[in-house]
Amino acid sequence: MSSASPFSTRRGFLRRTGIGLGMLGLADLMAGHSAQAFASTTPHFAPKAKRVIHFFLNGGASHVDTLDPKPMLAKYAGKALPRTLLTERKTGNAFPSPFKFQRYGASGIEVSELFAKTAAHMDDIAVVRSMVAQVPNHEPSLMLMNCGDSVQARPSLGSWLLYGLGSGNENLPGFVSMCPGGSPVKGAENWQSAFLPGEFQGTYVDSQFTAVDQLLENIRSPHTPAAAQRRQLDLLRTLNLEHRRERRDPRLEARIESMELAFRMQTEAAEAFDVSREPVAMRELYGESVHGRQTLIARRLLERGVRFVQLWHGAGQPWDHHEQLETGHRKLAAEIDQPIAALLTDLKQRGMLEDTLVICGGEFGRTPTVEMTGAGTSSLGRDHNPYGFSIWMAGGGIKGGTVHGATDEFGFAAVENPVSVHDLHATILHLMGLNHERLTYRYSGRDFRLTDVEGTVAQAILA
Repeated sequence: MSSASPFSTRRGFLRRTGIGLGMLGLADLMAGHSAQAFASTTPHFAPKAKRVIHFFLNGGASHVDTLDPKPMLAKYAGKALPRTLLTERKTGNAFPSPFKFQRYGASGIEVSELFAKTAAHMDDIAVVRSMVAQVPNHEPSLMLMNCGDSVQARPSLGSWLLYGLGSGNENLPGFVSMCPGGSPVKGAENWQSAFLPGEFQGTYVDSQFTAVDQLLENIRSPHTPAAAQRRQLDLLRTLNLEHRRERRDPRLEARIESMELAFRMQTEAAEAFDVSREPVAMRELYGESVHGRQTLIARRLLERGVRFVQLWHGAGQPWDHHEQLETGHRKLAAEIDQPIAALLTDLKQRGMLEDTLVICGGEFGRTPTVEMTGAGTSSLGRDHNPYGFSIWMAGGGIKGGTVHGATDEFGFAAVENPVSVHDLHATILHLMGLNHERLTYRYSGRDFRLTDVEGTVAQAILA
C-alpha cells in the first residue's frame, strides 16, 4: 500500500473497516487521554504557597539521630527492647544515638548536632515525628513518597502540581529534579508523569557539573543559529499539526511542547543555571560545593517561576547506613546543613519564604536497634524503618516552631497522630491551593488522584 492509502495506519484501518465500528472503541480509549491534556492552572482556593522545594535524603536518614531524640535508648543501651518490629534485616539490641541533641529557638525543639545550622531556623519549621510508610524497602517506599503508590506506576507529586497549576515560566521546565552524580534508586520513575500528559514529566539535571553546557546537555546547537532553528521548528510544528488532525494522541502534543520548550530554554535556562551571576557573598553563604550550588540553582529556578524543584542528595541511596552510621550520617549532614540553612535565610530575606514550601526528609526512617552482620555482630548501623519516622516542612502556610505527632519511647513506631504519605501529599496540595479529592485525571475508565482514596490534611501544622 502507498503512504497515501487510507489503510496505511492502524487508525485508517479501523476507520475504513467494519463500517467504522473499530474507531468507536478506540475513541473511548483515547478520550481519557485527550480530555484533560492541559491543566486548568487555576487553584481550587487561595493558596498559601506558590512553589515547592523538596530536599530528598534518599536512602532513609535516621530520625532518632536527627529530629526525634530518644533518651530511653541510652538507658537500654546494649539491651533488648521490650518490643521490636519486623524489618528487612536482622537487628539486635538498643542502639543509642551517638549525636548530641539541643533545644533551639523560642520553640525549644530538640534537634541533633548534625543539623545545627538548619536548627537555627526551628521557629520557622514544623517537624512531623509520626510519619508512616508501608514497607521496609527502598523501591516501593520511594514510589510511595514520590508518586503516592508503592506498587503501580503513578504520576509524581511534581507532575500533579504542574497538571493542577501549570508553570510560572514558559521558558523553563515547571518541574526540575536535580541529583548529583547520577540517579537515585528507581531513576526517572521518581519524577515520572505516568498517565498524565508527557509535558508534566520532571526534567532531570545532573548537578555535579558546574558548566551550563554540562548541566543542560545540548542547550546550544553548535551547527544552527537561533533564527534557523526557529524556522526548522515552525516547519516541524506544521507537519506535526497536520499529522495530529487524524490522531487523538496527547503524546504528540507532549513531543511538540518538549521541542518548543527546549528551544526557549536556550536563552533563559542558561542564565538561570549559571550561579556565577550571583554575588560572591551569596555563593559563600550557600557554600562552594555541589550541594551549595544545586541549592542556589534551585532558588534561582523558584524565583523564575519553576513550580517544583526536588534536590536529591546523590546517586543511589547515600543515606542508607546499615553500618558505621555515625561516620556516614555525619559526613552527609555536613554536606547539606549549610545549604539548607542558607536557603531558608535567603528566602526569608527575599520575602519568598512566606509563599515557598520547603520540605526535607527521606522515604522512611531507621531502626532504634542496631543492625547485625551475617556473623552475628553489631554493624554500628540501623535497618530500614517504615513504622515511624520524621520529616520537616517550613515556609508557605506552615506553622513554625511546631512538633506534630510522636513515636514510641524508643522511636520504633508512630503512636501519636500518625501521618501517612497520603496525608502528607494531601497537606502539600492543600497548601498549594488544591483539594486533593478534586485534583483528578480520568484514565482507563477511572478518576485517579495522587492520594488514591485516602488522605487527610494535617491541620495542626498549618499556620
